[in-house]
Amino acid sequence: MIPDYQTLMLPLLKIVSDGKEHKYRDLIEELAVEFQLTDEERKELLASGTQAIFDNRVGWAKTYLKKAGLIDSPRRAMVVITDLGQEILKTNPDKIDAKFLRQFPSFLEFQNASRTESEETEEEFITKDTTEQTPEETLDLAYRRIRKALAAELLNKVVELSPAFFERLVVELLVKMGYGGSLKDAGKAMGKSGDEGIDGTIKEDKLGLDIIYIQAKRWKPGNVVGRPELQKFVGALAGQGAKKGIFITTSNFTKEALEYSPRNETKIVLIDGEQLAQLMIDYNLGCTTQQTYELKKVDGDYFGEE
Repeated sequence: MIPDYQTLMLPLLKIVSDGKEHKYRDLIEELAVEFQLTDEERKELLASGTQAIFDNRVGWAKTYLKKAGLIDSPRRAMVVITDLGQEILKTNPDKIDAKFLRQFPSFLEFQNASRTESEETEEEFITKDTTEQTPEETLDLAYRRIRKALAAELLNKVVELSPAFFERLVVELLVKMGYGGSLKDAGKAMGKSGDEGIDGTIKEDKLGLDIIYIQAKRWKPGNVVGRPELQKFVGALAGQGAKKGIFITTSNFTKEALEYSPRNETKIVLIDGEQLAQLMIDYNLGCTTQQTYELKKVDGDYFGEE
């Protein structure tokens, strides 16, 4: 389990208690070993995909300790304990967290910098101190919740569409993803095939070097797609001498369907309702940007420090 950033504060301070300068990257590795993190846990990313969760938490543990004056960065990407940090360790604290650090004026100044008395009560402020999430993780969680709600709303809209509208939606999505060449060409291809089990075809690339066959099921949630439907689709592909297919549904696939693998070289990509909605969000289909936030950080290269 990945420790939260406050749990990392005391172990980090103890590592640098020898008074020597430590490379920040080495601290991350030492803490990962101390907490026996697996490779999968080390690679787990924030929802934004821009940074490893563990690295982010170590970074905030370092930032809080530095703002409290317990550690310092004498050179770029280097960390050293301060005299105050040594004094704190001599008291043998059970833990060091944000609440503990509030005894230091420099830390209070850091946290109060963006806060006014009218914005939140002292109780609310202290409660925020005890959260296990870093600021980036808090933003990520809020983003995931908003995105999940949007995906559910989009899927509800899609299920209510007419078959013709749903067909056009599938075409537009695939074109936005890079398939089918132009929207005009893709539109001609979709719905052209009258073969059983095939709703249409689309070019794999703009040059049309290969054709992908499509099956689209606009089914309500609960009416799941089973293995027989996939076998029927594979049979239709075989009849066309095709090797590639996309099966899109607004509902879900059964476990048997997900585990189904054609014996021949036919490759089928399955897209369920949740994935369909997420792809619509990713490619801005049926939704629009309401607000944009830019998350920035200090440019360490510019200032010559981490």
